[in-house]
Order: sequence, then structure tokens, then C-alpha cells
Amino acid sequence: MTVDEALRHIKKCADQMNDRYDKVVFDEWAIVSLVQNKGRILAYLGPRNDDFLKNFANDLGALRAELVNAKYHVGDFEFARHAVGTGFEVFMVLGDGIYLICNNTRVSMNDIAKDPRWLNAQVPFAELSEQVRTNPLTASSDNTAFFKKGS
Repeated sequence: MTVDEALRHIKKCADQMNDRYDKVVFDEWAIVSLVQNKGRILAYLGPRNDDFLKNFANDLGALRAELVNAKYHVGDFEFARHAVGTGFEVFMVLGDGIYLICNNTRVSMNDIAKDPRWLNAQVPFAELSEQVRTNPLTASSDNTAFFKKGS
């Protein structure tokens, strides 16, 4: 899968999650590469274009240890239930050293999960996970960092 293909799947997933939840679940979606310990933003959809990269290390928070854990494979994901503010709520492994970071900059994952609509909103996210398992994102030299405001 290319970055453009991944973005199409991510946008579809976000729209479906928001429809099922009846409000925005994650207002920030980013594809990041940590290949060879060099952090690169391959794509960003959200309200914090400049601040996302600047605050990336701090915003990883509770997910930092999990992100570098070798137990996760393509399509696997992890939630940080108590991340607040700009602290990242979830990552999904998109490929070798490539991750999708999802975040709600206004409420915590714990708050999101309290709403009973969260159960149904998870379905598109799980479907995205399965799409990634069968067609992982591959890093290439032509994948360049870019930012887009909004989702």
C-alpha cells in the first residue's frame, strides 16, 4: 500500500467512525515513519500542523514504550486509555516501522469509551486494521512528509 492509498482508507475509516459515534472520534490522524530511528511524518490530517511535529515526543506519552515494542505486528494497535489533551490515544502498525497515530485533542480515550456508541464506532477501525494486515504500507524514498489541515 502507498501513503495515498493508506490515506484514502484512513479518511473512509474516520468518516465511518464519526458517523457511528455521531461526533468526531479522533480529530488527528498521522502516518509516521520511525524507520532506522529517524522520525518522519508521511501524512497528517488534523488541526495542529506545526505543533504536531514539535510536540511529537511529549505527546507519545504512555504509548512510547508500546510503540517500540517488538510484540506488535502489522495491523496490531494499542490504546492509551488515560491520555489527555494532545497526548496520543492510539497507534496502529501500518508497516515495518510505520505507524498510524490517532488522537482526540479535546477528550481522553477513557471519555470516548464511556459513550455506548463507541462499541459500534470501533468496527471501521478494526476493518482498517484487517486491510492493513493484508496490504501493509511500505516506506519508499518517494514518500515525502506533507501536512493537511482538517480531515
